Amino acid sequence: MLSMLASLALAAEPLAFVICAPGYPGTTEEARPAMDAFAAALAARAGWPAGSIVGAYFGSAKAGEERLSKPDAGIAMLALPLYLEEAERLKLQPRLVAVQSGAAATEVWSLVAKKGRVTGPASLEGWRIVSLAGYSPRFVRVTALSGWGTLPPKVEIAQSGQVLSWLRKAVGGENVALLLDGAQSAALPTLPFAAELEVVTRSPPLPSGVVATVGKKLAAGRWEALEKALLSLRDAPDGAAALDGIRLQGFAPLEASTLAAARKSFGAGDK
Repeated sequence: MLSMLASLALAAEPLAFVICAPGYPGTTEEARPAMDAFAAALAARAGWPAGSIVGAYFGSAKAGEERLSKPDAGIAMLALPLYLEEAERLKLQPRLVAVQSGAAATEVWSLVAKKGRVTGPASLEGWRIVSLAGYSPRFVRVTALSGWGTLPPKVEIAQSGQVLSWLRKAVGGENVALLLDGAQSAALPTLPFAAELEVVTRSPPLPSGVVATVGKKLAAGRWEALEKALLSLRDAPDGAAALDGIRLQGFAPLEASTLAAARKSFGAGDK
């Protein structure tokens, strides 16, 4: 009885579930209704009182990092490059993988350029690589492209979600290559100028998004309840609707070896 009361007391304390996916569509305000529905469905599935979880979405790395630094931010769902950037500073403990709608628990990033223009890393001297992950040049250089070779020092890495306009620039002859995520890569063949582009190299399979606990803000018992709730969220009608609202298929167990390989390559890069 005492342990049950303690658990209920803990669950009554508001907990922030922070999602940060830099460069992806949507603002914090636009995402608020979907995040509120997700937080409510998750609390219900965990058997916690209404209002015990609050959700917040951020489309910029800086805003997400600031929110995760607050005392109530106990769980983070981060795009892999941001997780790798912040894992040590925020003391993130990886727990699960977030699976995007229509995707798998891992994704492959593809480096795309105009056909025939890039024959190896040295070809990109003086070029620009554009990617959603451009806020983490280290991820682009040493994790996504770890099996390809070392990029020349004079390669500019920039962040942008305007994939079509940059692909047109590449086709037009500008010194631009794009590092596309799994969803963007899958859409590439549908473009009217797809025949003028080619995939130069691909990353190893990487986690599509990482769910992590933040420091020691969340007691072990609380995480166990949340883990079960996250893994089974789609089994509940309100949970399935909430997941659809944030464009997720659901959550899956983390493949430790895949994340360990990403962390190893990221850690081997120059800071």
